[in-house]
Amino acid sequence: MFCVIYRSSFRDQTYLYVEKRDDFSRVPEALLCSFGRPQFVMMLPLDGRKKLANADPDKVTTALREQGFYLQIPPVPESLLTTCLENGKKSV
Repeated sequence: MFCVIYRSSFRDQTYLYVEKRDDFSRVPEALLCSFGRPQFVMMLPLDGRKKLANADPDKVTTALREQGFYLQIPPVPESLLTTCLENGKKSV
């Protein structure tokens, strides 16, 4: 199975994976509106030979089969204040 990866024109580090190039028929309209114009990044086989940067290939494959797309969003940035406070509590 191959996937086609698109970058969001609106949201930084947000990617949409679909099965066929330029086929967004299974992607909800609301998602496409908030995603912006999809910008082609690459086609990639999901056979395990190549690693995905920030996505689990099994989850991507399952999502593509079940819903027709996979949305990769950036991780929530770590709060340095929270980390500092948690580390302070541990040392007391």
